[in-house]
Amino acid sequence: MRIVIDVASQILDVYDLNTIIRHYQVSSAKNGVGQEYGSFRTPLGKHIIRAKIGAGKAVNTVFVRRRPTGEIYTPALGASFPGRDWILTRILWLSGCEPGFNRLGKVDTMRRYIYIHGSPDSVEMGKPGSIGCIRMRNCDLLELFDLVNAGTEVQIRD
Repeated sequence: MRIVIDVASQILDVYDLNTIIRHYQVSSAKNGVGQEYGSFRTPLGKHIIRAKIGAGKAVNTVFVRRRPTGEIYTPALGASFPGRDWILTRILWLSGCEPGFNRLGKVDTMRRYIYIHGSPDSVEMGKPGSIGCIRMRNCDLLELFDLVNAGTEVQIRD
């Protein structure tokens, strides 16, 4: 298995060998692509899933710093905290594989806390809007989470 995320089309494809077995709309960074810490951009290049977080948690579980807060997202909770970057349901934490490009120093994807994660149902997919991560619909993320393992290759391209 491997994942290819095409930022230009806002599509995440899951491959088994050379065959696409899943196709999802996503939302990457509203600031575009970029590698540097603090840029709030989606990093390019070869990555792996370093960790899978949230197995068994309820749909819409809210995570902060990769830990469940005890909250379950609702539109009312969302309205109470406008502008909060909601990380919901599951987290696939990415780690760069290319030293100097997306690994180590000021370009380290993992130290930038770049994830593939769930989002509120109101978040539009197919259009950039995150602060660096790859957002997915919760139902799609649940499916993806069960399909892939830690160590799965993730290629992010523009």
